Amino acid sequence: MGRIVYCNGDFMPEEDARISIFDRGFLFGDAIYEVTAVLAGRLIDNDLHLDRLERSLAALSIPMPTPRSRLEQIQAELMARNGLSEGTIYLQVSRGEADRDFLYPEGLAPNFVAFTQARKLADTPAQRNGIAVDLAEDPRWARRDIKTAMLLGQVLAKRQARAAGYDDVWMVEDGLVTEGASSTAFIITTDGRVVTRPNSRSTLPGCTRKAVLRLCGDHGLRLEERGFSPDEAGAAAEAFATSASSFVMPVVKIAGSAIGDGRPGPMTRRLQSYYIEAALNAEPLHP
Repeated sequence: MGRIVYCNGDFMPEEDARISIFDRGFLFGDAIYEVTAVLAGRLIDNDLHLDRLERSLAALSIPMPTPRSRLEQIQAELMARNGLSEGTIYLQVSRGEADRDFLYPEGLAPNFVAFTQARKLADTPAQRNGIAVDLAEDPRWARRDIKTAMLLGQVLAKRQARAAGYDDVWMVEDGLVTEGASSTAFIITTDGRVVTRPNSRSTLPGCTRKAVLRLCGDHGLRLEERGFSPDEAGAAAEAFATSASSFVMPVVKIAGSAIGDGRPGPMTRRLQSYYIEAALNAEPLHP
């Protein structure tokens, strides 16, 4: 039996799930999504992800497709039906379906789909050895704080970086790094300060970012929320990226510059350990 997904009120085999060709997420990218990691049968930072889902939907005036408590039940049921102990759960809510028109009618019922993806997240080769990131001018729209399904800019940037031999890409605008194509960018200065850009409309307010900032406070690490340039990033002692599916990912090369000695640094290793420890101590979600 294959994967079981959720589609507009029902659990079903993935091959039976259908969305109309008039769905506005398909026609206009008029949709919001979230991805929550699952580790050892626990949803990681799920409250932060559902907070962001609600905030993003409200910013586009799309109603919640179902009460939040029901969303959590659906997530738990998907984990149980698919035997998921490690991987991700993807949620997507579109405005709904109507004949193609930029001006949508009022009162559309949102379409809501959710599915699991089983994959190894913790202690991967990339997390052990670090990744190389390219730099690219940020091509995205102005409201990056809303987690929309419009990801073509990121798709193109990631493909270009991969073709050039890099694992990922960080975006640059007005001389400063904004964020990764699907992650938050961090550097650690030579005097041990953890630096990341503050939240604004230019960046997505990362859920893993928020959890890592909390860990910095809990463990007495010095933190600065400010912008940094590609040159400062290249001269940093350490660098890392955070996301729901990669947790704390060491970055050992940025464009042509090796970071530190070209290996994951000690503070990044500490933050990796702190994050996994906190994740494994989270309460498991039961259907």
